[in-house]
Amino acid sequence: MSNVTTTPPVTDPRSSGGAQLTPTRGGLKDAFRPLSEYFHAYVSRMRGGDMGALPAVMGLLVLSAIFTVARPSAFSSALNLANLFQQGAVVVTIAMGLVFVLLLGEIDLSAGFASGVCGSVMAVLLTHAGAPWFVAVAAAIATGVLIGLLIGTLVARIGIPSFVVTLGAFLAFQGVVLLIIGGGGNISITSPVIIAIQNKNVPPLLGWILTVIAVATYSIGTMVNWAVRRRDGLATKPLVVALLKPIAVTVVTLAVVFVLNLERSLNVRITSLRGVPIVVPLIVLIAMVLGFVLRRTAFGRHVYAVGGNAEAARRAGINVARIRIACFVLCSGLAAVAGIFAASRATSVDPNAGGQNILLYAVGAAVIGGTSLFGGKGRIVDALIGGAVVAVIDNGMGLLGYSAGVKYLVTGAVLILAAGVDALSRRRSVASGGA
Repeated sequence: MSNVTTTPPVTDPRSSGGAQLTPTRGGLKDAFRPLSEYFHAYVSRMRGGDMGALPAVMGLLVLSAIFTVARPSAFSSALNLANLFQQGAVVVTIAMGLVFVLLLGEIDLSAGFASGVCGSVMAVLLTHAGAPWFVAVAAAIATGVLIGLLIGTLVARIGIPSFVVTLGAFLAFQGVVLLIIGGGGNISITSPVIIAIQNKNVPPLLGWILTVIAVATYSIGTMVNWAVRRRDGLATKPLVVALLKPIAVTVVTLAVVFVLNLERSLNVRITSLRGVPIVVPLIVLIAMVLGFVLRRTAFGRHVYAVGGNAEAARRAGINVARIRIACFVLCSGLAAVAGIFAASRATSVDPNAGGQNILLYAVGAAVIGGTSLFGGKGRIVDALIGGAVVAVIDNGMGLLGYSAGVKYLVTGAVLILAAGVDALSRRRSVASGGA
């Protein structure tokens, strides 16, 4: 009688009635089952209103395809790609700060002119006082922090609605800029360090080194987080899905850097234009730090808690007022950084600094990217994606020769559409039993 060991059937605990599954050689069926379940769960979340950044990403791809087909030699060129990054730097930076405020269900209408005030402070110190660039930059950021402290205190401690406080600040800061610069005046920026931020490029070799470091850090961090969650028994994505995101980010990033490292000067004999604009790695660094703070720290969890339900957060022992003040400080501090970027790009500061459509575009970027106007939902990457959509619309329609009126109309329509998607998603989430 031969000793033959038979493998007992395996019971799948997730199947109704304890249906039995026969093991397959190599576990192929079991390997694909988690992926299928994740896909169905993702579809269910979307049906329940959790769209995330998917609409913005799809919109960005569609818009880019349309403008590439319409103006292939102009829109998709290396010169225009660099211009897109430089154009969107100010809006994206302010939008990243607004994400924190919007997560609370608040608004900051003064962020645009706050950037103008901070840029004016830097310009005056550089040009009139002869201060070193780092002193002027520090003073500009400190001014932004003080503005945030003032607004946050009035909202969190006094109880004035943020809409009223920041609307008043919106008007007041226009006057502050005029007082600093003077009506009709213009302060030129001569500091080579400040000018280089928006007008110079990282050497191609250094750009590749920084890119490899950045994508490696992101990819390793993503997979380590996945492994830790899996080890601790927390819900995790299937390994294939977890790998897709860092792979996609790596491929897109390498492609963008490759294009930006191409020669894009219209007259190589006079000057050479190669490399990633210096402002790009600065924004990436800011986004990575803010994303870590929002997703990986107690402060970030408290921000989401306050935005989701302030009373419940208070009962849980969270200092709600302190969280609100900190978010307004972050918003105005990033507005100060945006003011520095704006002054660098224009190589000057004038009485309109921070005005025009900067604030509207920044709010639009955050909302279009997926940050909820109702609080409790949003990520730093939303500002990056939404800012890219706004920049592509403005840039692409300009290349097609459309007037400013048409560009404003289209951008406004996209913003209303994004707000509508946000409202409908929230309604479906509530109806399906979500938060």
